[in-house]
Amino acid sequence: MTALNRTTVQAPAAPVRLVHVGLGAFHRAHQVFYTQKAEADPADPQWGYASFSGRSAGITPQLAAQDGLYTLVTRSGDGDSPELMTALVEARAADEIERFVELLADPAVAVVTITVTEAGYHLTGGLTLDEQSPDIAADLAALRAGGLSPLKSAAGRIVAGLQARRAAGAGGMAVMSCDNIAANGETTRASILGFAAALDAELADWIAGNVTFPSTSIDRITPATTEELVADVARQTGYEDAVPVVTEPFSSWVIQGEFPAGRPAWENAGAEFVEDIDTFERRKLWLLNGAHSLLAYAGQLKGYETVDEAIGDIELRERVEHLWEDAAEYLKTPGLGISDYKKALIERFQNPRIRHSLAQIGIDGGTKQRMRAVPILKAQRSDNAMGHGAAYSIAAWITFLLKTDTIADTRAEELDRARRAEDPVAALLAALDEDLAADTYTLALVRTFVTELSR
Repeated sequence: MTALNRTTVQAPAAPVRLVHVGLGAFHRAHQVFYTQKAEADPADPQWGYASFSGRSAGITPQLAAQDGLYTLVTRSGDGDSPELMTALVEARAADEIERFVELLADPAVAVVTITVTEAGYHLTGGLTLDEQSPDIAADLAALRAGGLSPLKSAAGRIVAGLQARRAAGAGGMAVMSCDNIAANGETTRASILGFAAALDAELADWIAGNVTFPSTSIDRITPATTEELVADVARQTGYEDAVPVVTEPFSSWVIQGEFPAGRPAWENAGAEFVEDIDTFERRKLWLLNGAHSLLAYAGQLKGYETVDEAIGDIELRERVEHLWEDAAEYLKTPGLGISDYKKALIERFQNPRIRHSLAQIGIDGGTKQRMRAVPILKAQRSDNAMGHGAAYSIAAWITFLLKTDTIADTRAEELDRARRAEDPVAALLAALDEDLAADTYTLALVRTFVTELSR
């Protein structure tokens, strides 16, 4: 078996012009993939990624030992298509702050991308920085004292880097979230500017005038890597790859915003640049992610483990299609192609070779359902519609929490208190949205579904 590195495969390393926070499988199947595909001359690449883990070192040591190289396996019903990915040129641990800051101060570095999940932005419900968060408080204290380590939050690290960029006179750049959250550009801006304002008002003014925060809608199902995948890649390629990634054939990247220091020609790889991203975000959050959440909780309650198993259940498929019908009433913008999008989703969900774990999808439902089911239900209630699809999804989440021993959620303590309340259904619904909990009809409907799901 041959070791995987740039010497053995003769892969040139592109100059680092992109930095990422949150080095994981999705980043490697999506942003790195698009960047590599966007190169005009693969033999002379111009855009390389230096990617940093989110908190712990994670897979960084294995990736670093392979010079950032890994195999991306596109898995369909017809078989596997392994491809060597070379656009990740530096794999770094979260605590390598000095290198992170050095890169952001480099005028050649044009874009920072982020995948840290919603909790990683440390914002309150009103999109203001939560300065009481332990990570934020610690990072502010460290930077006020003139130190760089340890910095734990994405905001702390990025602001430290932008502070160095300003001092170096390197000009503006783009900071772009690739997380599955609504208005992720606005969310990123609020987190970064909130942290900068708490640290240094003049720095915050400079960031506001020089740094852009594009919004994105991203989509590609990327299950966790397994030992079986590692063995498959070794057999298929002849290389010893400790950290391959498996993904589906489908991918999507919709972007709105400006890039003051330039960017890869991602559109050459299929990315779509639009003037108004809001409806594209809602399409994905409500249809793809909304269906995933419904299947995650209702499917696990029925004993299923993966998306393809759950969507094969006639009742659950009908529930998903009902949710989609409700959501489609508020997705009328021309060009969204809702009918084709739903057909494609069913095909993706049914792919038996992409084992997308329901338990993995179900993590952080206390935050995810606020963006997926709640907006649909609130829109329907404002129109005095019944809202059965979204209410069922919320009821499945509540029922799952009432039956599970451990809550896998960043809001676990709050949700545990709610499920122990005198009226747990009302308390958990209020944890998602107090207005819905105060709506007599909605609360009664959710109760009815919880009773049905609890049998």
